[in-house]
Amino acid sequence: MNQRTKGVKRNKKMGFVAEQLIPWHKTSGRHDLPWQNRCDPYAIWLSEIMLQQTQVNTVIPYYRRFIKKFPNVHSLAKASIEDVLTCWSGLGYYSRARNLHRAARIVVWEHRGIFPQSREALQQLPGIGRTTAAAIVVFALGKRDAILDGNVKRVFARFYGVDGYPGETGTSKQLWQLAEESLPHNNNPEDTKTYTQALMDLGSTVCVRSKPLCIHCPLQKRCIAFKQNRVTQLPVSRPKKRLAEKETVFLIYRNERKLLLEKRPEYGIWGGLWCFPENELHHGRLVLDSDIQPVVLPQLWHTFTHFKLLIRPRLQEVRIRNFASPALIWKSPDEVLTLAIPAPVKKLIQQHFIF
Repeated sequence: MNQRTKGVKRNKKMGFVAEQLIPWHKTSGRHDLPWQNRCDPYAIWLSEIMLQQTQVNTVIPYYRRFIKKFPNVHSLAKASIEDVLTCWSGLGYYSRARNLHRAARIVVWEHRGIFPQSREALQQLPGIGRTTAAAIVVFALGKRDAILDGNVKRVFARFYGVDGYPGETGTSKQLWQLAEESLPHNNNPEDTKTYTQALMDLGSTVCVRSKPLCIHCPLQKRCIAFKQNRVTQLPVSRPKKRLAEKETVFLIYRNERKLLLEKRPEYGIWGGLWCFPENELHHGRLVLDSDIQPVVLPQLWHTFTHFKLLIRPRLQEVRIRNFASPALIWKSPDEVLTLAIPAPVKKLIQQHFIF
């Protein structure tokens, strides 16, 4: 087979993706997500940030609450980071919320409230990568561009039989090329929108990580992974690496049924969130008396992307002698749950202090 013939077959295979997905979406795609059927860059941007590493069903209630409280980029830019983190609390990956807030202020202060009109310019905003920027220009601005989120990587890796871990530079470059070449060949903005949404839907509902529903897949006929019985092998998994383990102590001080919380530094783990102190408090900020032995609560593990954290909670009943610090607050357990807190704090409150 000569190179010209190979090229023709490759183009037909790529054209097949859009030809199948556009009509498939009309009957089998999702049409009622709260951020769909909108041309507002703010709504699209918010949904794409929330959907990073988070499933749709988890995102929907958070999205609705967030956009009700901050209905546009101006209201988000005016808000305090405390209010933003509180609204985000429980969704995880809090750097997304901090970047969202920073980006909103840049759009309002430097762009007069108008989102940049190109993918390249959008990528200059904090927290916006290539896929998020492409989704904004496709859905909100009617432009032709390719996306490649985790679900789409899985679809293309299986359909085209791409070997190699998608996180590796060479494999990622190959997948991006396939994503660009698989776009609808016409310049119809509506086709691009439908195709892009269809890709997301296929990866989220049919071509899922485990137990994919190949029988319902519109691409099954030409899917290399399906033909070669390699669906469970593709995409290639991340090379296994044992997560590093760290540990810390949560000092849970209680006084008259109220718990002490300390605001963490703006950056780093749980940046800007309220948490139980991890170090003994002194230097005049807070002086505590206690003649009661601390109670050691059951330890718990919390897994981050790059390490696992062993948390050893210690409950100490105290009397307050001196208290003066804006970074420290006393709250009842119910009040704590209304603040911007990390997941382990919420879990401890619910397990040991809410009855």
